Amino acid sequence: MENQQNTPDNLANLATIASLAAHEGQSVTLHGWLYNMRESGKLLFPIFRDGTGTIQGIVPKAAVAPEVFDRVKGLTQESSVIVRGKVRADKRAPSGFELDVEDVEVVQRVSEETPFPISLKEHGVDFLMEHRHLWIRTPRQSAILRIRATIMRAAAEFFDMQGFVRTDPPILTPAACEGTSTLFELDYFDDKAYLTQSGQLYIEATALALGKVYSFGPTFRAEKSKTRRHLTEFWMIEPEVAWIEFDGLLELAENFISHIVKRVLEQHRADLAVLNRDVAKLETIQAPFPRLSYDEAHAMLEKAYAEGKIEAPHEYGDDFGSPDETYISSQYDRPVMVHRYPAAVKAFYMQPDPQDATKALCVDVLAPEGYGEIIGGSQRVDSYDLLKERIEHHNLPFEAFQWYLDLRKYGSVPHGGFGMGIERAVAWICGLEHVRETVPFARTLNRIYP
Repeated sequence: MENQQNTPDNLANLATIASLAAHEGQSVTLHGWLYNMRESGKLLFPIFRDGTGTIQGIVPKAAVAPEVFDRVKGLTQESSVIVRGKVRADKRAPSGFELDVEDVEVVQRVSEETPFPISLKEHGVDFLMEHRHLWIRTPRQSAILRIRATIMRAAAEFFDMQGFVRTDPPILTPAACEGTSTLFELDYFDDKAYLTQSGQLYIEATALALGKVYSFGPTFRAEKSKTRRHLTEFWMIEPEVAWIEFDGLLELAENFISHIVKRVLEQHRADLAVLNRDVAKLETIQAPFPRLSYDEAHAMLEKAYAEGKIEAPHEYGDDFGSPDETYISSQYDRPVMVHRYPAAVKAFYMQPDPQDATKALCVDVLAPEGYGEIIGGSQRVDSYDLLKERIEHHNLPFEAFQWYLDLRKYGSVPHGGFGMGIERAVAWICGLEHVRETVPFARTLNRIYP
């Protein structure tokens, strides 16, 4: 097959698998790889992928030149190819289309002596994670990463449309939001620095300069956790708003989540089908969300324990563990906003409830279906004296927070914000068992390769 990559005709007809609906009945050129091959007598059924999806090709021996048939028949898994063929609608096909192959150019044929390691049989998780650089080529993993990209784009889009200004905080910080016990420490020119666990403190400063801001970037937690919900490196989007009070913050959070789910449903029905995701459960995700105080949530757990629905009682005053969050969220068909936790178990910067100073004006948004907290946020302490007292009470290094206290000295106002971890949101929306599949290369307690 003549290489037509740079000819005007080829460029005009170059398509992606995701765009084939616009080319029904036309001959197109696809650049991609062989994902799988089936044979039935004198018929070949190559399945091609190109990063936007997969499509089955049809190659009847009688309909193509002998060398084309032989070329296709000799393809190996993940061989890179340029395929020309006619797009034909077929309701039986997963994508709704098939490709009547006319010609194939082999760009690189994978050797049979060193075949693609990830065959179509089942593999163990350790093997797949060791070959993550290749595992991401499979339809399921590619679908997850496409959805992840849309979630990240929709998250930024929401705040951009609301007039927020993106301001990026530093990755290296001299102190932590909530102590240094779960931070990665490193040497910074003979001083100590930490990889950030949140951009919050810094964007509080930019919010008081610009009004409405958000940050979006990688964050790090040195938690020695092996649960399906935790990574040591993850991406977080964090809005912060001057002049907002608690009820406004809750409304912002529920509208934000609703917007993201709406965008995924608009753009990724086919990918959700690859994941066998029940989209009916996502279609219910619309604001307003149910709201539940900490005390109400505790009472719900007490009742569930008394009725034998959960195995362990919840101790009043403690934070909620994963089993507690799973049960609470299972009572609703959309995220539930649990608010006003005991101040003693929450961070030093959270504003006390004016009706009950033992409670903080904070919220955890719990995703349905047992996916746990996807958003955590609060109204922030705006009093200089109270914040200073809190820093001292938590034995935090006063000198590291002097700049943060300055924000309460020069024109302090009510303000608040929240953070959403992208990976947990991806796990929930995609219906994944483990958060390690939500990012191209997961960093966990026992994995830093590849």
